[in-house]
Amino acid sequence: MTSRTERDPLGERAVPADAYYGIQTARALENFPISGLRAPALLVDATVLIKKAAALANVTLGRLQPHLGNAITEAADEVLDGRLRDQFVVDVYQAGAGTSHNMNANEVIANRAAELLGGARGEYQLVHPNDHVNMGQSTNDVFPTATRLALLLGHRDLVVSARALATALAVKAKEFHDVLKVGRTHLQDAVPMTMGQEFGGYAACIDRAANDLERTSVQLQELNLGATAVGTGLNAGDDYTTIAIGHLSKLTALTLLPAVDRFRVTQSMGDVLAYSGAMRRLSVELSKIASDLRLLSSGPRAGLAEIRLPAVQPGSSIMPGKVNPSIPEMVNQVCYQVIGCDTTVCIAAEAGQLELNVMMPVMAWNALHSSTILRNAMAVLRTRCVEGITVDAERCRELLDRSTAVATALSPYIGYAKTAEIAKASVQTGRSIRDLVLEQGLMDAAQLDQILSPGAMTQPGIVNDASKQRD
Repeated sequence: MTSRTERDPLGERAVPADAYYGIQTARALENFPISGLRAPALLVDATVLIKKAAALANVTLGRLQPHLGNAITEAADEVLDGRLRDQFVVDVYQAGAGTSHNMNANEVIANRAAELLGGARGEYQLVHPNDHVNMGQSTNDVFPTATRLALLLGHRDLVVSARALATALAVKAKEFHDVLKVGRTHLQDAVPMTMGQEFGGYAACIDRAANDLERTSVQLQELNLGATAVGTGLNAGDDYTTIAIGHLSKLTALTLLPAVDRFRVTQSMGDVLAYSGAMRRLSVELSKIASDLRLLSSGPRAGLAEIRLPAVQPGSSIMPGKVNPSIPEMVNQVCYQVIGCDTTVCIAAEAGQLELNVMMPVMAWNALHSSTILRNAMAVLRTRCVEGITVDAERCRELLDRSTAVATALSPYIGYAKTAEIAKASVQTGRSIRDLVLEQGLMDAAQLDQILSPGAMTQPGIVNDASKQRD
């Protein structure tokens, strides 16, 4: 492979002749052969958008010649259109603060812009990565801004996926509205409820978690672009900040604002942590629901078998005919990964020192990875599982009729102790609650049948409350 020689303050290095990246990216490739993971697409988008907005602002302020600004914005547009993506090659695990990622973007855009002006790659007289593409910027304001912007670019799709799942669960809640079943606490029989109530609870959990995402995303709108190295804005200025963030808002159709306190947003990644925490909350709610679906569908002969999940693949390489809850199992694994990603974000957010948190690259990758896999997992759960769930109403009623938890409705009439005695006797003898109450003459059959009505127990209040009837 032919190469070209480039120079930086540390000396010379050979760079592949056809590469759009330059010497600092080449050094990063040498220094960080760690994971093979590259910057997420949204992080590349966000970084390149920042370069475009910065060039537009610098042209407006007369700091950058228009022909250079036009070349930089045209090169940025090519990347945003999907070209040159193979040139963003720096490993996720890199030097602190994301300097290598920032310089990777600066070099790619500078070399492509130079080509557009008739120059050659690696000859930075026409367009320089630092002097022109990085004008008015520091990695210390570019990378935090890019992280926030990338999460915001993915936010809407994540929330849409969550809301769609909540809606699908709500549709099932309506479909299963009249299906009586036994509730369960501590994995033991509890009072009656409907399958619709259970699924309605699932829908509300996802919807509430989506609300958390919306609330915490607002914090990401504050950007420290223009803060440069430590928050003072050296080599940038308030006019540059206002114009550049204004261009970012127009380019993305997002609400974006200059940070109220640039030092806070430069020092702290707490806003990213808050959003990651909201994704963790969503993953916890989602994982619990996935586990419940596995339990409710367990069997089909020796488990609960109250619902049936769509069969999506054979479940065993040795047991013919076995079908597993494959989609919920996948969702559980995704949620565990998101919780792990959030732990990384949390530890890294704490690890900042003085004027900067240098652990930003690992935070960005983990937060963006969480957003991607959560979004996709919820879409698959909705389309390949929830929308096809059916209920076995007869099985639900069979298990309800065998439960002794219906005795709970008797407590307001015969007291807790006597009700517990009846329930214990029912378990020991196998006889029904109704038979035992009648045998002991505790109440007449008509009143008892009203009190032991499972449907009535699914509503608030005391079943067959005489005082309410008088009202």
